[in-house]
Amino acid sequence: MSAYTIETVESSPFAQNAYILWRTGEAHALVFDPGFDTWSLRKWLDKRELGLAAILNTHGHADHIAGNRPMKEVYPEAPLIIGRNEAFMLHDPEANMSGPFGQPFVSPEADRLVSDGERIKLAGFEFEVREIPGHSPGSVVFLCDQFDPQFVVGGDVLFSGSIGRTDLGGDFGQLARGIHAKLFTLPDSTIIYPGHGPPTTVGTEKRSNPFVGAASGLYQL
Repeated sequence: MSAYTIETVESSPFAQNAYILWRTGEAHALVFDPGFDTWSLRKWLDKRELGLAAILNTHGHADHIAGNRPMKEVYPEAPLIIGRNEAFMLHDPEANMSGPFGQPFVSPEADRLVSDGERIKLAGFEFEVREIPGHSPGSVVFLCDQFDPQFVVGGDVLFSGSIGRTDLGGDFGQLARGIHAKLFTLPDSTIIYPGHGPPTTVGTEKRSNPFVGAASGLYQL
């Protein structure tokens, strides 16, 4: 099975992680959650002479969708993909939090909406979409089980030693239940690529996450 490369591009001012995912031998890559530093995303793709197969948003908060428009302007044929219950945030500055931070903007409309349990094939990868709301109304994670270990591009659901904040209209209980049901049921070796901070694994967070893991008292190993 051919290898894959995942490149992290962290952008200010929120230290947000965008990801470029490319499978060896493919002519196109994927970009997840393009933030404010689209120059670095384009530079990476150009250096390797790769096209862009799709832009995927885990959720609609400003730091994760800020690059949608600039990327679509350069790669107009790349479909923009987001969860069905999150799509309204693309065109609502108050909901996507750009308005409250004083720099309201909107994203282009999504080209494709995905739902919980749906499987999608893009650029040599196959993903299962898992909706885990709580940080935002319809946040999704993208699970790729083609590799060992498998991996998840997870947005702001689960971090290394933390979780997505729920104090801006979120729901902690909903988020915790979703993590327990849709992430902690995966193999311990599953890699989580989060929207902020370093990668982690399901096993590490099950054991030691102080908010939703065994260390919190809310989960039993």
